[in-house]
Amino acid sequence: MDFGEYNIKIEDKTLRKLAGISNGDVRTALNGLEVATLTTAMDKDGYIYLTDEVIKNSVQSRKAIFDKNGEVHYDNISAFIKSMRGSDPDATLFYLARAINGGEDPMFLARRIVICASEDVGLANPNALVLANSAMQAVHMIGMPEARIILAQAAVYVATSKKSNSTYMGINKALEDVQNKETGEIPMNIRNAPIEKMRELGYNEGYLYPHDFPGHYVEQQYLPDKMSGVKYYNGDMDNIDFWINNNNKK
Repeated sequence: MDFGEYNIKIEDKTLRKLAGISNGDVRTALNGLEVATLTTAMDKDGYIYLTDEVIKNSVQSRKAIFDKNGEVHYDNISAFIKSMRGSDPDATLFYLARAINGGEDPMFLARRIVICASEDVGLANPNALVLANSAMQAVHMIGMPEARIILAQAAVYVATSKKSNSTYMGINKALEDVQNKETGEIPMNIRNAPIEKMRELGYNEGYLYPHDFPGHYVEQQYLPDKMSGVKYYNGDMDNIDFWINNNNKK
């Protein structure tokens, strides 16, 4: 193919190689062509021949090998998540940069940060989920390349936050029970009674309204008889307000 006044010759396979190296980033591809053209001597016939090797060496910011649909994609996102979970901000930024450099969808990365903020930070720092969700919305509105800053802020915040998976483990255990056990009937005292006939049958009978009691709390049964005493939430002190209020009741 010829390219205008520069008398460039480049084969289609080389253009495809350039597209692959640039991961579809037009600016990177154009920069590569420009550098290749300016740094390659003209041949005797008056043409600048841009070969595979010339293109490879001329792309200013060569992309890391990153197959978005292959194993490297999954390995990198796994490493990114595990680095946030493991409270390593440097590794978090490295794998985030690798994903961005490889052309990963920024919204995909934002969603993973939101999930990690809930699954791995949880109630140890509830603000992590708020910040991560705000970051996802900002990434959607702003787009790349500036979205990299927002992703980095949210990812580092999650990585450096205290961690608790209490709600993640709790909902998984509760789902396992409701899917695999005979869990019994909802207690009558907390059932809905929109009509008089239901109240006559005992629906809602004996329900104690917590706000009528000191500290807005009163002991009563909520779980079915068959599930009495089951513990799903074991997040000691990761929700400080909850535990302060409960300690004040005792």
